[in-house]
Amino acid sequence: MRVLADAVGPALGEVLSGMGIADEVWTGLLGPATVEEHGDLALPCHRLAGTLHRSPNDIADDIAAALGPMLSGTAGVSAVSGFVNMRADPSWLAAQVMALLPDDRLGIAVEQARIVAVDYSAPNVAKEMHVGHLRSTVIGDAIVRMLGHKGHTVYRENHVGDWGTPFGMLIEHLLDLGETNAAEELSVGDLDAFYKQARAKFNSDETFVARSRNRVVLLQGGDEETLRLWRVLVDESMRYFNEVYGMLGVLLTDDDIMGESNYHHLLPVVVERLQASGVLEDSEGAKVVYPPGGWLNREGEPMPVIIEKADGGYNYATTDLACIIDRVERLDCDDLLYVVGSPQIQHFEMVFQVAEQAGFMGEAHNAVHVNFGSVLDSDGKILKSREGEVIKLVDLLREATSRAEQAIAEKNPELQGAQREAVARMIGIGAVKYADLSTERSKDYVFEWDRMLAFEGNTAPYLQYAHARICSIFRRSGIERSSARDASITPAQPEEALLARRLVNFAAVTDATLASYSPHTLCTYLHSLASSFASFYEVCPVIAAGDDATRDSRLALCDLTARTISTGLGLLGIESPEQM
Repeated sequence: MRVLADAVGPALGEVLSGMGIADEVWTGLLGPATVEEHGDLALPCHRLAGTLHRSPNDIADDIAAALGPMLSGTAGVSAVSGFVNMRADPSWLAAQVMALLPDDRLGIAVEQARIVAVDYSAPNVAKEMHVGHLRSTVIGDAIVRMLGHKGHTVYRENHVGDWGTPFGMLIEHLLDLGETNAAEELSVGDLDAFYKQARAKFNSDETFVARSRNRVVLLQGGDEETLRLWRVLVDESMRYFNEVYGMLGVLLTDDDIMGESNYHHLLPVVVERLQASGVLEDSEGAKVVYPPGGWLNREGEPMPVIIEKADGGYNYATTDLACIIDRVERLDCDDLLYVVGSPQIQHFEMVFQVAEQAGFMGEAHNAVHVNFGSVLDSDGKILKSREGEVIKLVDLLREATSRAEQAIAEKNPELQGAQREAVARMIGIGAVKYADLSTERSKDYVFEWDRMLAFEGNTAPYLQYAHARICSIFRRSGIERSSARDASITPAQPEEALLARRLVNFAAVTDATLASYSPHTLCTYLHSLASSFASFYEVCPVIAAGDDATRDSRLALCDLTARTISTGLGLLGIESPEQM
């Protein structure tokens, strides 16, 4: 509980300073109590024993004896087995919760703004968005939302694959089909079929290969007609991508597109600047940089970053370096985030080292690879359809909504028509996103419909149901939720106190989530909050409380819980229905 740690810190520092313990020693030890029944915070004294030449138990006893009177009214202090435990005083806890009632931000502070570019989603033009794009898109969207909520300036950078040699064959295939037919095929979302047809001709028809290669030369040379045809492919693909983004409920728009083509003009600049900085070397006709990380290939030889191939073509690393130049110089970014899968860890580490080596980034800049694992099936393999094809993301989202609507029909048949469709969309899409976000992002996870759509456990439907349940309490009581924010909170019962403790920790958890770019941290908190609310509601009557003061206090806790769940889910890009 960070707010309690802030409150007890000065007194604890004074006591420990008197014992000869410096602040930098004990601040790293103070943290949440590992046994919740013992307290909210704990200071383990075992590491102090060597310095003080005393037993941890004796040290803890002395600290507790000195600290207790100093924290009267803030926290109760006890010593147990070498730990100093601190439990928030009920009156202090009540004051902290009541301070949140009128606060629309629920304690989340606005930080000094930084300028941040977040590179995420990044589908390829004329290719289907598949389940593999899900993680980058929803993790990136959650990070963007949290950064914006904290007051930072955020540039959403959708680095779509819209340039390169494959576009020669794609444009020639478009011409073979005819623009109208090609546009129709792309507009219905059959991008994979279009791409496969082009690739099949490229692999079997030498004449088509020659045309394709010539078209690449025209494209890179800026031929107007070729660029117009290229734009047809890009526009039709983006219309389809936007449909998927709309279904997912993410913030990406056409204004956020910064495809590979946007950096094409900077590629020679990258080479020139690397040459000028003295880090560019020749290697068998190619131009390379050896980053300072001591990278080795499989043969144990130094491994370079290839900037320009022997045939004059550029590499992915060259484009990424161009992105860094653009984002640092044009956007004036402080932080560069890349929400890209874990297989690219080495690539980004090497690119970031080259960028620092060449002076593209300085000490004031932070470049972070926000890596993530894969989506697997029940056998632990990459998730695919029964036919062995990669699952289209749009099909998966439609199935999620359909399954959610079936569940609603069983649990609440009174919910009908457009309202049921809207709630089904919130639950189905929310379930898919939450299953992804609630997994520690660096890990793989197994995609299981039954688990993610369950109304119990660490799932979106469980959290959404808790929110809807609270909305129902206010509807049935006839009391306006806004009136609950004037109440005096008295968390007398253990379940009330535990719920209050969860609520005052929201801002700290949000900060911790953003510090590590790990949405699962916020998900874990929201699940614990919803679980605490369920325990509270089971034993603490709200509308039927024995007196008005108790009823109003509990209604205030209900309102604050609903707002916290709704805000937390909102930061994850998930909606909170008022009925389910």
